[in-house]
Amino acid sequence: MSDSKFWDKAHAAAAKATWAYLATADGNQPKVRVVRPAFEGKRVWIATGRTSAKARHIDKNPRVELFYQIGAEMIHLTVTGKAKFVEDLAEKKRIWNGKVFDYDLAQFWPGGPESKDFGLMLITPDRVELTSLPEMTTGQKPEVWRASRK
Repeated sequence: MSDSKFWDKAHAAAAKATWAYLATADGNQPKVRVVRPAFEGKRVWIATGRTSAKARHIDKNPRVELFYQIGAEMIHLTVTGKAKFVEDLAEKKRIWNGKVFDYDLAQFWPGGPESKDFGLMLITPDRVELTSLPEMTTGQKPEVWRASRK
C-alpha cells in the first residue's frame, strides 16, 4: 500500500474517534491519559497545559505512544514517536487560527495562542500501526508505516 493510501486510512480512522490514549513515562513508570489529538499530514498535535504532568514527562523523555480504539469495528490505530513542545508563537498561531483541532481551544486558553499555559505538543511519528480486532483474531498482520519509508 502506498504511503498516501495508508495515511488516508489512518486519518479516516482517527476522524471517527474523539479521544485517544497518550502514554508517557515518569522515570520508569508509564502513565496513560486521555487526550484529543489532531492529525495534520504525518504529524499529530495535542493541546495541553504547558505545566501539566504530561508536559513535565515529555520534557524529560520525548518517547510517546498514542492509541486509538475506534468504533464498533474495533479499529486500532497506534502512533509511536517523539513529542516536543512548540514554543514558536507564529506556529502556535498557525495551528490555533487554522482550526486544526475540532474543538474551541479558547475554552481552555481564553487568552488565545499567547496564553502562558497553552502547550502545543507535536508528535512526530516513527511508526504508525493500523489494524482491527477482527483482523487480529484471524491472524492478519497490521498495516504499518515507518518513518524510514518516507
